[in-house]
Amino acid sequence: MSTPRRSPFAGVRYEHLVAGVSGGVASTLILHPLDLLKIRFAVNDGPAASAKPHYTGLTQALGHIFRHEGIRGLYRGVTPNVWGAGSAWGFYFLFYNSIKSYLQGGNPKVHLGPGLHMAAAAEAGVLTLVMTNPIWVVKTRLCLQSTSGGGGATAASATHYNGMVDALVKTYKYEGVRGLYKGFVPGVFGVSHGALQFMAYEEMKAQYNRYRNLPIDAKLTMVEYLSFASLSKLFAAVTTYPYQVLRARMQDQHAHYDNLRHCVKETWRYEGLQGFYRGLTPYLVHVMPNICLVFLIYETVSGSSSS
Repeated sequence: MSTPRRSPFAGVRYEHLVAGVSGGVASTLILHPLDLLKIRFAVNDGPAASAKPHYTGLTQALGHIFRHEGIRGLYRGVTPNVWGAGSAWGFYFLFYNSIKSYLQGGNPKVHLGPGLHMAAAAEAGVLTLVMTNPIWVVKTRLCLQSTSGGGGATAASATHYNGMVDALVKTYKYEGVRGLYKGFVPGVFGVSHGALQFMAYEEMKAQYNRYRNLPIDAKLTMVEYLSFASLSKLFAAVTTYPYQVLRARMQDQHAHYDNLRHCVKETWRYEGLQGFYRGLTPYLVHVMPNICLVFLIYETVSGSSSS
């Protein structure tokens, strides 16, 4: 007997969207300065370095930004970052749990295994990236904008932005739709980051609950959620970090790369292997508390909504 096909929309639950948005917005507002430092360190060298301030360490970078740009400088790009993180986490959790529910046939106690967990996370990542890439382009460019940058009058009019809307308009005006989707290809490669992270997170939760002789969807304590979230993020971050450097550099308004291959070639030429891990320290300092906040708020909000 053939079983009836289940609609892919049957598992859509909007509390996942609300929970993801809540976690993304809260963590971004608290930790944005660390994200800004990560982006600036990622593009801190290479052929376009002369157009930007040079940083030698976290303390020196914080001091330089504070002296030249004030507190406001530490929050450059926060508006698109809030929009981007909120919408990205919201859509990601919505898509991921909908796809996961479809693969489970609507039974949350069915264990999918590492392969299907990665597939669900990868599909959710691509769908989310299509919807949010323009916001990430604007966020990156606003974070890289500083009062000490160079450039003539024409360059300034094209690459100096007065806010999120102005950046979106100017990017589209001078570069078209292609400009809004710069960094999309390394972003697609970066889907592997989310896939590895969610695979590790789901597998650790499932194996831990099996060890306790509980259903795989049993709720955990705050400390357990935080532990699994941080360990899964650390695993994914170290494995896939170079794509974030390439993505930031391709989105940088001060640099000009023909394509991803050109960006890889120039990074290797000027900096070697170390160049692909620029900004890793501020990135880890930023993402570890970030992911803990996102997952903790997500699990709390989604858990209370479904109870």
